[in-house]
Amino acid sequence: GTAFQPWNGAPVANAGWSADEGQEAPFDEPAFEAMPGKRVAAGVVIEEPDGRVWVVHPSNAFGGYPATFPKGTRDPGMSLRATAIREAWEESGLRVVLGGFLCDLVRSRSKTRYYRGRRVGGCPADMGWESQAVSLVPRARLAEVLVNPNDAPLVALLVQK
Repeated sequence: GTAFQPWNGAPVANAGWSADEGQEAPFDEPAFEAMPGKRVAAGVVIEEPDGRVWVVHPSNAFGGYPATFPKGTRDPGMSLRATAIREAWEESGLRVVLGGFLCDLVRSRSKTRYYRGRRVGGCPADMGWESQAVSLVPRARLAEVLVNPNDAPLVALLVQK
């Protein structure tokens, strides 16, 4: 039910992302424990009301990911929630509001906090250069689309919900 509309007022600097209201929903999340040798990252699973989820297709399957969820490294001083919202925008062109904690995953180069999110605006056509496409995928088909082994624990969690 949410129309696709460009997000003309999207933040352009870390201060703007840190102030974005999409991260202010009250929900509990555990303390994040960084791991030595791993970057701190955050991402979001953007869910539609009908249960489908948005995935991004990194340009040239960067990092061995033909498709994955929006995620990225946290900048110094930025919260994990703000990082997740920024990455969703940069990689998918979608504006999201976070709705809850999903899980923490140790990946090849990072430990990543994942949130649940819902689309409240934006347009996939506005995805940034890091992505070559954005897809809306039924949960039952996630394992077919997200084939990088680093995504397998997250796919298993989402398919059972």
